[in-house]
Amino acid sequence: MSPFLAVLRRELRLAQRQGSDSLVALLFFVLAVLIVPFGVGPDPDLLRTVAPGLIWVMALLAALLSMDRLFLADHEDGSLELILLSPHPLESVVLAKCLAHWLTTGLPVVVAAPLLGLMLNMDATSLVPLVAALALGTPTLTLVGAIGAALVLGARRGGVLVSLLVLPLYIPVLIFGVAAVDAAIHDFPVRPHLLIEAAILLAALALAPWACAGALRHAAE
Repeated sequence: MSPFLAVLRRELRLAQRQGSDSLVALLFFVLAVLIVPFGVGPDPDLLRTVAPGLIWVMALLAALLSMDRLFLADHEDGSLELILLSPHPLESVVLAKCLAHWLTTGLPVVVAAPLLGLMLNMDATSLVPLVAALALGTPTLTLVGAIGAALVLGARRGGVLVSLLVLPLYIPVLIFGVAAVDAAIHDFPVRPHLLIEAAILLAALALAPWACAGALRHAAE
């Protein structure tokens, strides 16, 4: 088995045994979206208007909930030092951990989003762009968040620091994700916004593992 698949399998098994992080992120996403109608009122037109931005913001916050612990367990039990000493590229290990994090936290959010969209009175035609944008955007949230998690590794109040570091970098993903849904609602082309989301994802795939690897090496010194 390749190192990438071995790390991915290990992370998925750990997530299955300690499923609290994944469950908490999904429950936060669902409950936070469902609470908003109690605050803004039950007006269907208002809910339809705020639904895309609301779902995207809550997905962003849900991605941040467990991000600070992405590398923390390996740092505390000494696994990080063994990974650094191994001959395998650290970047592939980082990418496998990010993929496992997205499969256990981001993918459930993508699956739950259209159901929440229907509850917020979104049109059926806008649900497909919503899911497509989230499918492209949530992996970017994980990759960018991993950089912040690696930078604050070992620091106190790591969760707060990760949020301060990565929230400004999440803004382009949020803007184009919401714009894709708005374009579908107003019968404008959706493809340009999704292509930009895909371009951001490709850039994150190329840069984030390298940046995380450098930060992890620095944290281990």
